[in-house]
Amino acid sequence: MKNIVLLIVAFFVTGLSGSFAQVKQTSSRSGTTSAFPRGEKITNDNFTGTAYLKMLVEADSLNPTSVGNVTFEPGARTKWHLHPGGQILLVMEGVGYYQEKGQAKKILRKGDVIKCPPNLPHWHGASADTAFVQVALTNRHLGNPVWLQAVTEEEYNK
Repeated sequence: MKNIVLLIVAFFVTGLSGSFAQVKQTSSRSGTTSAFPRGEKITNDNFTGTAYLKMLVEADSLNPTSVGNVTFEPGARTKWHLHPGGQILLVMEGVGYYQEKGQAKKILRKGDVIKCPPNLPHWHGASADTAFVQVALTNRHLGNPVWLQAVTEEEYNK
């Protein structure tokens, strides 16, 4: 299973870097620069604050992995949620946070990689004063994310 996950990550990282080599870097309103476009503002209630999503690869019957570029403005974050098939986060720019239920919050910086285990509640987003850009690889073969409660101000600031 580990070899399959590594193969999928290697495929997407090398495939995406080649496929998007001609995409010029774009700047967001919050000052970060990303290899991928910022995308559209997320309007659902699974996020606190302002975040943008650009889907790079949609999951389908042949490949159950979706790949999305998410840009979080300062203070923006997801709700607590879990992924039945797990998720991998590639930190592209800025400073962000990641926290698994029952664990301390981690500070994330460009180049960090987070492996979110299947069915483990977690959240991620930007730090309070810096935008954050991540590429999320989500294995959807066992289902879509399950959204839980919002991250409280106390949890976010802890």
